[in-house]
Amino acid sequence: MNYLWAFVIGGAICVVGQLLLDYTALSPARILTGYVVAGVILSAAGLYQPLADLAGAGASVPLLGFGHLLAQGVRSAVDETGLPGAFTGGLCAASGGVTASLVFALLAALAGKSRDQS
Repeated sequence: MNYLWAFVIGGAICVVGQLLLDYTALSPARILTGYVVAGVILSAAGLYQPLADLAGAGASVPLLGFGHLLAQGVRSAVDETGLPGAFTGGLCAASGGVTASLVFALLAALAGKSRDQS
């Protein structure tokens, strides 16, 4: 049942993004940024955690989940260190995932063969 909820909720998040691409004049960059901001807002309102608990990776992998991660990091850092945590909490919370993506991208670039795109 967990897989079903992850698929349904993750798919619904992707469907909304695709509909925004198809039926609005928004650029992909604006939609991606909007997803991150929406994740922060939903997390701050306390609405995203129940969704993440229900859907697991279906809600934590999309960009809404990245916004939720940033908001949770800021919240915990502010609780620990006060106001300076508002500036460092998101960076600390997301640093592991960002580092992993950079390392894997570097390994893929070293293992792959570069060629002209034309």
